[in-house]
Amino acid sequence: MPDCRPPLETPSRPRHGLPPGACDAHCHVFGPADRFPYAEGRAYTPPDAPFEKLAALHARLGVERAVIVQANCHGADHAALLDALARGQGRYRGVALLGADATSGGVRALHEAGVRAARFNFVPHLGGAPEAAVFDHVVSLIAPLGWHLCLHVDGAMLPGLLPRLRALPLPFVVDHMGRVRAAEGVSAPAFRALLDLAAVPQAWVKVSGIDRIASGRRPYAEGLPFVRALVEALPGRTLWGTDWPHPNVSGDMPDDGELADLFFQSCPDAGLRRRVLVDNPARLYGFA
Repeated sequence: MPDCRPPLETPSRPRHGLPPGACDAHCHVFGPADRFPYAEGRAYTPPDAPFEKLAALHARLGVERAVIVQANCHGADHAALLDALARGQGRYRGVALLGADATSGGVRALHEAGVRAARFNFVPHLGGAPEAAVFDHVVSLIAPLGWHLCLHVDGAMLPGLLPRLRALPLPFVVDHMGRVRAAEGVSAPAFRALLDLAAVPQAWVKVSGIDRIASGRRPYAEGLPFVRALVEALPGRTLWGTDWPHPNVSGDMPDDGELADLFFQSCPDAGLRRRVLVDNPARLYGFA
């Protein structure tokens, strides 16, 4: 039985139209379990959130492109992700979960299907930091293909990880604004470390998961200064995403139309919004 709540059945439509080519740079597909079973030993069991529902959400929001991130509940079995990429007909890219058993041939096959990054979960509730040897093994496989890393970290971890990240031979993306705590304010050390990534040319950040850094109560207004500060600090290396279908949320279930409007509120400059929503993901993920 699922131990996560489902997303809203009918999210609102954004009050503001997204620009042509807008990309949801962080979303997932789950199942359907009768076709794509969930992994043994998974950290959570979501309700099914298949490709059809993701595509319907994007049509409702006005999203034309997306990056589908392989989730812990599917482990190393990328069948659901690969099915979604094939059905997306070039409008979608993927982020894989790779481990010690990853091979160059397997990574090449993922690349040909549209995968362009590997993700590591450092957060305790998803298993904690990977072993250094596994991390280095995956980096050695993906760097020759021009991939990057997506890093799911807790904000307090970031200062300690920075020396290792600065030495990477490939770009890296910090997911969900590093899961900093908005209650600690924009001057908190964890968030200052995130802003310091502006001086690291290979560093990117996703202004996704605003509900995760805020109180968990819509409309998450306390997260707006954090989005605004990151967009201003890394205008050419910031991405936006919904995080649909919002696994493991502890507060209000986000309304994805409201999330799009929140981004407009935090980034009122049309040119800058286009960079974040269109140009930046096109450059990092190779959209035409």
